[in-house]
Amino acid sequence: MLVLHDPLKQTDLPSGCVATIGNFDGMHVGHQAIIRGVVERARELGVPSAVVTFHPHPLSVVAPDRVPKQILTLQQKEEVLRSMDVDALLVVPFTHEFSRWTADRFIEEFLVDALRVREIHIGRDFCFGAGREGNLQKLQALAPRFGFGVRGVDDVRLRGIRVSSSLVRDAIAKGSMRIVSLALGRNYFIDGRVATGRRLGRKIGFPTVNMDPANELFPGDGVYITTSRFASFARSFESVTNIGVRPTLYENYATTIESHILDFDSNVYGDTVRLYFHGLLRREKQFRSALELTNQIRADIERSRRWFYRHPIRFDDETSFSE
Repeated sequence: MLVLHDPLKQTDLPSGCVATIGNFDGMHVGHQAIIRGVVERARELGVPSAVVTFHPHPLSVVAPDRVPKQILTLQQKEEVLRSMDVDALLVVPFTHEFSRWTADRFIEEFLVDALRVREIHIGRDFCFGAGREGNLQKLQALAPRFGFGVRGVDDVRLRGIRVSSSLVRDAIAKGSMRIVSLALGRNYFIDGRVATGRRLGRKIGFPTVNMDPANELFPGDGVYITTSRFASFARSFESVTNIGVRPTLYENYATTIESHILDFDSNVYGDTVRLYFHGLLRREKQFRSALELTNQIRADIERSRRWFYRHPIRFDDETSFSE
């Protein structure tokens, strides 16, 4: 997949492509429906397929107080798009200057003159350009003049509920991993680097791997059934992950993401790790003593082992926890 990080200034573009435009945060099933249509139509016409997106999120420039935490990093978004056989990803830098581009200017100067787009597919509620004046209707009105086709793509609904990035963020915060995986069409994960912790887990008999997350968004405080995949190992490991401030052991301490890897005793400090979330075991709570905490950790691990016994994990596994 061709990836261009400043396509407004480049000439080597996938000319004559079928394209879509959007933020595509999360790459949920609604986004995937649009992109699958683009890829399929491009193959029918024998032209490239292209995804045009913006980085950083437009709200980070025009309304920083309202910008949501992003579900995926840009690198993760690239990875998902590559798996969908998209030919080109065009990442437009969203700057203060670009925020003043009108929808007409973006359509004429970039989509038509530079990209020579053959067809444009977008979600029916997507807006772009200064004042959010660009939308499906604007594209349809200009299509005859510039000679490109336009397709509006309907929302995807699960059990009558519209799938959106906001829905996914809310479910992540609540630890509702079954909803998250259904909305994403894959198992939810975050990436990060293994950091040095305070090693207290090892002292109480449950060594942990601490993650410094690359993702802006991660699940709310609680204990989760997870799978850990390290860059230096060619397999995944069953794990139990605590997200929170560890109130039994510390006071006013920052939120941490720490995982106890089942049947694992390797040094992975400095390694990169991808953490897959299968379900929420319980919310974080403060125990009366370290002994009470230790007993609860044993119970959490045992419950996780039972779940993994019923749901063996593979690299491509997308099973969500329910009990």
